[in-house]
Amino acid sequence: MRARNLLIGALLAAGAMAAAGAGPAAAASGLLPHPGPEGLVWVEEMTGDGGVASGGAWEGLPTVLTVACEGGSVDVTMESQGYPVADFTVECPVGTPGESSVVMDAGVVRSGSFTIGVDASDERVRWALTVTQPE
Repeated sequence: MRARNLLIGALLAAGAMAAAGAGPAAAASGLLPHPGPEGLVWVEEMTGDGGVASGGAWEGLPTVLTVACEGGSVDVTMESQGYPVADFTVECPVGTPGESSVVMDAGVVRSGSFTIGVDASDERVRWALTVTQPE
């Protein structure tokens, strides 16, 4: 079931990138590694504003949202079933990648779908994100 959810999340992330008019840059971003079997979403790399919509969250596990960037800053928001659950900024000057994570207790992210918005300070800001639910 988790593998199916990861596949659905990846397909939705690809659709979100196409809808945002941006695609993956270099083949390997170096910003965040693949989240492994606990991952719900992995956006390897995007530039400028963007986001992702996915499903497969389970409210019985904690949820970790990690965002890395380079070239400015990004404001990140996350909603679960229409409710805001995370809002933070990652500072990432040119030449120095920045990274920040928010750990949400079990129950904060509700079962089902969630969305994440990324508002970049400049269209050239590179960013990546992962959403995991460690067991």
